[in-house]
Amino acid sequence: MDKMLCMIVFVALAVASLVQDTTAQTVHVVGDNIGWTIPNNGAAAYTNWAAGKTFRVGDTLVFNFMTDSHDVLQVQKTSFDGCNSQNAIGNPIMAGPANVTLDSAGDHYYICTFGRHCQNGQKLAITVSSTGTPAGANPPTPSNPTTPVVPSPSSSTQPEACAPTPAAAGSSGSTPGGGAPPPRSSSAPGGGAPPPSSSSSTVLASFLISLTSIVLAAFL
Repeated sequence: MDKMLCMIVFVALAVASLVQDTTAQTVHVVGDNIGWTIPNNGAAAYTNWAAGKTFRVGDTLVFNFMTDSHDVLQVQKTSFDGCNSQNAIGNPIMAGPANVTLDSAGDHYYICTFGRHCQNGQKLAITVSSTGTPAGANPPTPSNPTTPVVPSPSSSTQPEACAPTPAAAGSSGSTPGGGAPPPRSSSAPGGGAPPPSSSSSTVLASFLISLTSIVLAAFL
């Protein structure tokens, strides 16, 4: 009984760890050490910072700034390019530091609306991908098993040396007209080649064997 209880606890912890790994989100501190401010080298500072990051839905952006000195406003691309708040998405965040959760995939644009802060480079553009799928990645296409091609007995590629001779044409067992009898197929009924075995059956069988071994070990 104690072994069974330990096994249940072990499996529960393993499942919890797996779920945590698949749902864990990333916290991105915007600008890292420079924070959310007017960068010395202009907008290139935040462009370079974002270029080395992967942003996914559920991740969090942390904008570090002093309240009443800066703010954060999400806008559309036209407002991002023109540094204005005409096409704002939501309200500006006035208190710092500010945490922004990425709730949708696509391009996201953020600016500071104080003075000419945006014109001087305090603006951030990122591309967010859906959870677990990097931006621009295409899912792999499963390969389909192909059926081997069996050449026809009347194929034109048959060597001349194997062609029936006139003497053989008159021998017993030949077909009317002098042709050699067609070879009997050993394939499955219907003339088609036997279907290839499914790899999923092998994986399932291996899984069941492993699961059986674990259960038996728990009771031994």
